[in-house]
Amino acid sequence: MKNNLFLFIFLSVLVNAQVNRFYYDYKFIPDSNNKEEVKKEMMYLDIDKSGSNYYSRDKFVADSTSMADLQKQIKGGSGNININRSERSGQVSYKVTKQYPDFKTYLFTRVSMDQYKVKEDKKPEWKILPEKQKIGEYDTQKATTTYGGREWIAWFSTAIPFQDGPYKFYGLPGLIVKLEDTTGSHIMTLVGNKKLDTPIAATELDMPGNVRVMGIGGKELEVTNDQYRKVWKAYVNDPSKNMREMMMRNGGGDNMKVAFKVKTSDGKEISDPNQVFREMEKRTKESLAKNNNPIEPDLVK
Repeated sequence: MKNNLFLFIFLSVLVNAQVNRFYYDYKFIPDSNNKEEVKKEMMYLDIDKSGSNYYSRDKFVADSTSMADLQKQIKGGSGNININRSERSGQVSYKVTKQYPDFKTYLFTRVSMDQYKVKEDKKPEWKILPEKQKIGEYDTQKATTTYGGREWIAWFSTAIPFQDGPYKFYGLPGLIVKLEDTTGSHIMTLVGNKKLDTPIAATELDMPGNVRVMGIGGKELEVTNDQYRKVWKAYVNDPSKNMREMMMRNGGGDNMKVAFKVKTSDGKEISDPNQVFREMEKRTKESLAKNNNPIEPDLVK
């Protein structure tokens, strides 16, 4: 009877509100060799009757602005596209979706110019413990799991009747209010929520020909975890390969020309393709060295 009552409440919440948005303060240590540097990002967890979406607020805003600008350039018909990404484009580039009622989970991420839809083949296996704690306004209970190469501690509240949570985590009898790994490298804490009258509409960008823009628009390539690991290893070995191939395709006879501009660490703007590629490879190696503590180590090993 108790389970039936919980299911009724769960369904009622979904029916009465199109979107329930939960705000998570995400603190993370990207470099395991520099634990004093802690970064922060505001993450959204949008829940509706069909499932949930977990993504960065800053990236969502930056992508929306960039897509509007690109669409304006395309409609202008000048024959040239200038790609300038926002300086504040978000530190968390991935998105995670879950489809109800079976919680089919996908990680949306990119490697170089390609976007991937990585199907998750494992679910969190929880051990619910008797410890309880008040976090913010919620009475919560402790649970633990091993997932993605890390040991995790979750605090969930049955007062919020969603069996969901940040990132790929779900399956507890209430929303996850706080989630952290045992090293303290990744901590997600619920800090607020509100109901939205209308769901967030995904905007498709109609790009000309075979032009692709890093992290914006386009279709995702659906892959398994194992396939993604192979893609990641290839990218680490040759970071600019995909961009070089795209430049070669668009350099031969297409009316649309794509100009890449990047700024070096000293503020100098460069647009020569060879220099851009060298700068990309340099930045990628530096970024990988400083971002060696990912949320899911097993996915990039």
